[in-house]
Order: sequence, then C-alpha cells, then structure tokens
Amino acid sequence: MSEYRPDPASRESAVQRVLVGVRALNDALDRMHSGVKDDMGMNATDLATLRMLIIREQQGQPVSPHDIARHLRISTASTTKLLDRLAAAGYLERRPHPHDRRARVIALLPASRTAFFAHYRESLGAMRDVAGTYSDADLDVVARFLDGLADAVAAHDG
Repeated sequence: MSEYRPDPASRESAVQRVLVGVRALNDALDRMHSGVKDDMGMNATDLATLRMLIIREQQGQPVSPHDIARHLRISTASTTKLLDRLAAAGYLERRPHPHDRRARVIALLPASRTAFFAHYRESLGAMRDVAGTYSDADLDVVARFLDGLADAVAAHDG
C-alpha cells in the first residue's frame, strides 16, 4: 500500500480556502462588534474590555487592572480612565481580590452582563445553530484548528 501524498497545488488551494473563510468570519465579527459598540454607546476599547471580562468570567479567572492594560496594550493611566468610565456607566466595579486583599479585581455588574448578552444573543444563537450541524468529531477538529490559529496569532502579536 502506498503512502498518501497530497497534491501540493490542491493542498495550497484548500489552505487558501480556509484562510479566506477565517478572514470572512473576522470581517463578520468586526461588523457584529461594531454594531454592539454603537448600540451600547461604547468605543472599541470599552467593548474589548467587556468581552475580555466575559471570557475570563466564564473561565473562572479573576481580572486585574494590570491584566486589562496588558490585554489592550494600553498604559496603566489609560486603564484607570477606562475603568473609571465603565464603572461610572454602570458596567463594572472594582472589588477586593479574593486572595490578596491589597489588590483589586474587575467584575462585571449583572445589568452589563445582561445587556451584553442581549446584544449578542441572536448572533451567538446563529453560530450555535451552525455548529450544531457538525458531528462531535468535526467540532473537535474545528476547535483544535481555531485554538491553533489563536495560539499562532498570539505568538506573533508582538
């Protein structure tokens, strides 16, 4: 039995097709985030902060102001202004760190979590519907692929 060797041209075509799909998804997500940002009266950094807080909350990870500054690549002074603005608007609050009382963590307020998901509900439902059409094995491959892409981009996101 001979070893399978993919045709380089068809392999390159398949890779390009996937990368075009990733670009199209990225464009669609940009438009979705832009609409939510406008609806909620936020700028891109505000929305990126809320998205980070939602993701970290779902992962059970506390978020410090330093984590936000590093994630957004902004100064600590800019982070303080950002957090002051979002706290004044009722989106989040600073709380004592659960293990280090000298430190602070940033927490979403229930109303902001509700507003956030209300804006994303339709899109998230549509994405879930698409994912539901694939087998568990297919979804495992897709998840590994997306995780790999995220790691590759993060590694080169200097």
